[in-house]
Order: sequence, then C-alpha cells, then structure tokens
Amino acid sequence: MPHDKPHSPSCLRNQEPILHELRDLLRDASRVWEIGSGTGQHAVFFGRALPHLTWMPSDRPEHHPGIEAWRNEAALPNVEPVRTFDLFDLEPPVDEADALLAINVIHIAPWEATARLFAHADTALRDDGQVILYGPYIHPQRPLEPSNQRFDQWLRERDLRSGIRELEKIDACARARGFERVITRRLPANNDLLVYRRTR
Repeated sequence: MPHDKPHSPSCLRNQEPILHELRDLLRDASRVWEIGSGTGQHAVFFGRALPHLTWMPSDRPEHHPGIEAWRNEAALPNVEPVRTFDLFDLEPPVDEADALLAINVIHIAPWEATARLFAHADTALRDDGQVILYGPYIHPQRPLEPSNQRFDQWLRERDLRSGIRELEKIDACARARGFERVITRRLPANNDLLVYRRTR
C-alpha cells in the first residue's frame, strides 16, 4: 500500500540532480552498492532510470520494511533485495561492485564511520571502482553557508557524534585506503557530489 512506504522530501528534491551526474559516472558500470538506502526511494528511482545497472541497496534492519515496500511495489528486476549492513560491520555484504554510493550518510554517522566506509570500499569494489558521496561538506577557505550552519547545529543537537564533515579530513580517510578525490560537483541546496577512485 502506498501509505506504508516511507517518504523523504529531501529524496524527492535531490534525486534528479544526482541522477544527472550518475548517468555519466555509471555509464559503463554494472553493479552499484548503495549504503544507507534509508527510505528506499533512491534505489527504486535510480534503478528505474538506469536499467543497465544491478542496484544493491543496504541498510540496518530497522529500515528494511520501508525499502522492501518501495522495491516490491516497483517490481524492478534490476533492484535486488535489501542487504543488512552497518558501516561498523567487519565485512561488506557485496563484492565486485563497480561503485559504492552513499547519499547523505557521512554527516549522520559518527566520524569513525567515514574511515570504515573507505575500508569497505577497498574490499568491495573492483580495481577500477569508484566511491560516490553526496551531501553537504565543509570546504577549506570557504565559510559554511547559513543553511548548512543551521543544519550542522541541528545534527549536533540531535547527536553529538553527527555533523557536517571537513572535506580535507574525508580526503585523508580516502587516501589511507588508496583512494583520491577526482571529481567535485556543486549541486543544488549547497550540496556536493564527490567521486573517489583508486590511486594504487
């Protein structure tokens, strides 16, 4: 039933700008692992728009019913059942993926989860795989926008372990696992899409 499916207004706002970037980035890909699939809206939207991809959603068990509600209603052959996954798990639930996608994940997770994300990417991705991150970030020598300042304050009041992360620190986590940021795209509402690829 439609009312059983969770809805996120931010998913509706950002899915088209993200898709515009993914069409090019994932043109030659076949397997995409989505971390933090949340409501499941993105998995279905991107799976429908990019039918050449096998979409592999993942999240913690409490999010599974909503993700599966979206997936079952859409009945897309290329969107797989949700996998159980937490960034602090020891092993990723997939392998041989062409891309890892994490939308609005890093700022709601503890900082230590960022290092875990790249550790899992190192294990789960093919040699030419890419890590694609979307969300707000703190850029060096650029003041945080007022809307993101308010969002960061709200995140930290909600959970002291959350907050908008510094781009340079994310890059350091990536380099520790052999990844380098190769693309930075400014998207609407003061968000960025970041792409990391292996350097070794």
